[in-house]
Amino acid sequence: MNRPAVTIAIGPTDPPPTLLEKAVVEAGATLSDLDEARGLIWVGGPGEFPDELPAGVQWVQLSAAGVEDWFTAGVIARHPGVRFTSAAGAFAASVAEHALMLLLAGVRYLPEHLRASDWRQQDFFPHVGTLRGKTVTIVGAGGIGRALIPMLVPLGAHIIAVNRSGRPVSGPGIPSSVETISAGHLGRVWPHTDHVVIAAPATPATRHLVGADELARLKPSSWIVNVARGSLIDTDALVAALASGAIGGAGLDVTDPEPLPAGHPLWSLPNAIVTPHDSNPPQLRLAAFADHVEANVERFLEGRPLLAPIDPARGY
Repeated sequence: MNRPAVTIAIGPTDPPPTLLEKAVVEAGATLSDLDEARGLIWVGGPGEFPDELPAGVQWVQLSAAGVEDWFTAGVIARHPGVRFTSAAGAFAASVAEHALMLLLAGVRYLPEHLRASDWRQQDFFPHVGTLRGKTVTIVGAGGIGRALIPMLVPLGAHIIAVNRSGRPVSGPGIPSSVETISAGHLGRVWPHTDHVVIAAPATPATRHLVGADELARLKPSSWIVNVARGSLIDTDALVAALASGAIGGAGLDVTDPEPLPAGHPLWSLPNAIVTPHDSNPPQLRLAAFADHVEANVERFLEGRPLLAPIDPARGY
C-alpha cells in the first residue's frame, strides 16, 4: 500500500528506545524531530510534557494506561486540537495474569500456607476454596477485563462483567455466557458475587467506588482484587473489613496511598496480599508498548480509528 510520508517523533528520551524506533519504522512512518512531526510518542510523564506543541502535531501517544495524572496536570486541556491516546490495553495480558494470581492465592489460602512452619491441615482445610462454580465480578471490562475472562472461564467460574454501557463484552476466548451489566447497576452485584476484581479507570466518579457499604454487602469469604488504581477502594474501610473478617481478603497491586508506607496495617494483616504495583514490570512493559505503538502508527497512517483514544469528557 502506498502511503504518504508521515513523520513521528519520540520524546523526551534521547536517544529514544530502540524498540519504539523500530515500531514506528515498521509501521511505515518516518522518525523525525518534534518540530517536523505529525505524531508524538511520549514516554515521559506530564511534568515533562511541552507547554506548547508545534502546529503540525495532530496526535500524541502516551505510554501510560492510566492517565488521571495527565488530567490533573491540565495537559489534555491545554491541547484541545490534538488527539491523545493512552496505552490502555497494551499491558492487559500481564496485568490480568497478575490479577488471577492474586485471586487464586487468596482463594487457596496461600498467605497462611506461606507463613506456616508446621503441618496444620485441619486448620487450613476449612479455608481453602475454589473458583469452580463461583461468581467473579470484574468491574471494568476493558482491556484487562477482556484478557482476564478467558483465564477464568476454564477454571469454571461464572463471570459478571461490568462496563459503562451494559453492552455484552466480546473478544477472543470470551463465551456468550458471560453476563454483562452496566456500572449503574453495580449495586445489585455485591451480595450475590463471590469475588471481585477491580480493573476500572480512575476518575473523580470512580473514587472510592468500593467503600464501607459495598464491603459490608460482600460475603465473609469474598476476596477483592485491585489491579487498577488504589483510589477506587476506600483504604480505611478496607482495612476495617479485613481486620474484622467481614470479607475473606484483598489482593492489591495498587494502594492508596502509593507507595504504601512501611508500618501500614495492610502490610501486617494476614488476609491482605500486597504487591508493589509490579503487575506490569519494566522488562515486560516496553515490548508490549512497542506493539501498541506500531498498531497505532499504522492506524494513524491509514486514517483508521486509533486504539485507546482519551476522551476529555470521561477523564480517561
